[in-house]
Amino acid sequence: MADQAEFADLAMPYMSALYSAALRMTRNPADAEDLVQETYLRAYRGFGGFKEGTNLKAWLYKILTNTFINTYRSKKRRPEQVDLDDMEDFYLFRRLGGLEAAEAARSPEAEVLENMPDEVVKQALEDLPEQFRMAVLLADVEGFSYKEIAEIMDVPIGTVMSRLHRGRKQLQKRLWDLAEERGLVPRAAAAGG
Repeated sequence: MADQAEFADLAMPYMSALYSAALRMTRNPADAEDLVQETYLRAYRGFGGFKEGTNLKAWLYKILTNTFINTYRSKKRRPEQVDLDDMEDFYLFRRLGGLEAAEAARSPEAEVLENMPDEVVKQALEDLPEQFRMAVLLADVEGFSYKEIAEIMDVPIGTVMSRLHRGRKQLQKRLWDLAEERGLVPRAAAAGG
């Protein structure tokens, strides 16, 4: 059993990362601060039940995620609905030349993202529906494993995999659309699909 006196020493180094995650979840600095404060309060209160030797970062992210879901999602009556039928596999791959481009040893994603400002990528990520955004953030930004994400979000691993797949596909399509709008991809590639 962990001692609450150790809490500050062990948990405080994660505050900056938790705030960044909270900001991506809430999309609002004041709400992110409130979310982190509530997370640390709940973590402090529950620290006596924390098992030493387990992943403290994952435990804190689980509290952060659950607090976000319970506090902020409850403000909505229904989760966002998304039509996934018009999502296409390998969208960027096909639009940028498919196998010919891959054989030329260039990554279509890398070429487009290299010319895409960070703010555009950040906005595209923030535009994802909540359930997909959370999965993509925890996996691709925070680096958690499928198992850890399943525990944090309290869903089966299969659901994590599905949300990641769909979220990444949606993000990929959105980034392609933004690249077209900004003239970062040649019109011949845009007309070819």
